[in-house]
Amino acid sequence: MAKIYTRTGDEGVTSLVGGGRAPKDSPAIEAGGDIDELCASVGAVRAHPLPDGVDDVLQSVQECLFRIGIEVATPTGTSSGVPCVADGDVVALERQIDAFEAEVPPLRRFVLPGGSQAGAALHLARAVARRAERRCVALSRDGGVAPAAVRWLNRLSDLLFVLARYVNMEQSATERSPDLARGR
Repeated sequence: MAKIYTRTGDEGVTSLVGGGRAPKDSPAIEAGGDIDELCASVGAVRAHPLPDGVDDVLQSVQECLFRIGIEVATPTGTSSGVPCVADGDVVALERQIDAFEAEVPPLRRFVLPGGSQAGAALHLARAVARRAERRCVALSRDGGVAPAAVRWLNRLSDLLFVLARYVNMEQSATERSPDLARGR
């Protein structure tokens, strides 16, 4: 591609993987945009200083997000040639959640998003992950997203939450809880 702009989307449509076009406000393109935003949010987390091992986990997350993004942008019934997120990827996320959760104090109350810069960025990425999951759940009803990818996105928000707690602990940032009695 000689130039970054093609002018092919000027009328509100965009290309799909493997051919075909779709309106830019179609459910698949909306979901793909949320996956892209989530991948960028994880990239923004990676720009912060992180404890050992966290960056490698987040790079793996971005690679899976890229695979899901390709799946979402591929018309139903066609193949992109890129392996979809599978049950093994879900199990791998669960193992990472368990490993990091074993390092943080047990959760006894709600936690307000925040803490260190990296911890706050992880909380923001978690919220974006929840939105991307909701969009992909809607697509999955018509076969536009594999069930394993939906399960993986559900676990991802859990991983990002646990990583936020772990990073905040490692960076000596205080976790704060909401004062739910305030205002009474």
